[in-house]
Amino acid sequence: MQKYNISFKGQKIFIGIDVHKTTWEVAVLTESGFMKRHPQKASAKELFDFLRKHYPDGDYLAVYESGFSGFATYYALKEYGIDCVITHAADVPMTQYDAVMKTDRIDAERLVHALAKGDIKRPVYIREPDNIDDRGVIRLRKVIQRQLAGYKARVKHLLHSNGVEIPERFCKPGSHWSRAFITWLMQDVRLLSSTRMTLDLLLRQVETIRGTLLVATRELHKMSQTERYKHRFDLLLTIPGVGPTIAMCLLTEIWDVNRFANERKFAHYLSLIPTCHDSGPHKCDGEKTFRGNKFIGPMIIEACWVVIHKDIGLGACYSYHKQRMNPQKAIIRVARRMSNIIYSVLKNDRPYEAYQWDR
Repeated sequence: MQKYNISFKGQKIFIGIDVHKTTWEVAVLTESGFMKRHPQKASAKELFDFLRKHYPDGDYLAVYESGFSGFATYYALKEYGIDCVITHAADVPMTQYDAVMKTDRIDAERLVHALAKGDIKRPVYIREPDNIDDRGVIRLRKVIQRQLAGYKARVKHLLHSNGVEIPERFCKPGSHWSRAFITWLMQDVRLLSSTRMTLDLLLRQVETIRGTLLVATRELHKMSQTERYKHRFDLLLTIPGVGPTIAMCLLTEIWDVNRFANERKFAHYLSLIPTCHDSGPHKCDGEKTFRGNKFIGPMIIEACWVVIHKDIGLGACYSYHKQRMNPQKAIIRVARRMSNIIYSVLKNDRPYEAYQWDR
């Protein structure tokens, strides 16, 4: 029997991957519409060997949904010359059948069809490896802060439930959780029981977490002085209400502001634009959209409570909106303008200039 050397040179080979920890469900679609499906081990090399055997010389383009594997799968595929995009699961078109008959095979087929039709409109931004770790440090520092606050609250609850009153000298601003306060907790506090093992364990945990938070904070400041951040970091500090923590969170989460075409797209990324429901002559704007970065948006809103007391223009903006709505909604309007300021400073590479309020 005569053998033919098949070549897919010049043809695009689309690959949809439903990614799991140990296995992948793969659907491969050619430009002619031929589809082949198969399960395999979670291995970029195994997929590349399969493609080279069945679709030699093709231009490979893969897609998978963002999730626990992060960017590891992307970079593993790129090593073998397989181009790849990552998409949010909610951005992949789904029929009613797909929703009620959800399997790994159907998910892989849905991904590959969306890729071939060009329906992946908003792929996930691919981060550089160095940015992944920098962003991880800033995010982890926030987690450590929440853990520390939780353990401090447990200490206070323990004192209250045991009838221990905190001395008045530790109720003043700046004295709470000072070294003197920790010494008082360790040496002078007596609980209802004859032992105080619970308090000692909580204090040990507080000290451990505070030490870890100190290391993370030092890393944040060290990172801000590196070549890839220092210039933009200094620019952001010219904005009222933006301190070192918010500045580094912005830089590590955004990384490249040029990926946003305009201020609205940037505000959408921060989840600072309202949902919209239009039907005929009726138009209704709802709450701010839930799609967006969950780290930067809340930090900017929190910073705006400080900004309105430091910047005349933004303070006037807040006062105007507060006359028409409650303070919580008014501060969202200020945060929306704050996002425009941040975008302008980074995009134009110029320090902040006083905001001119105009209705």
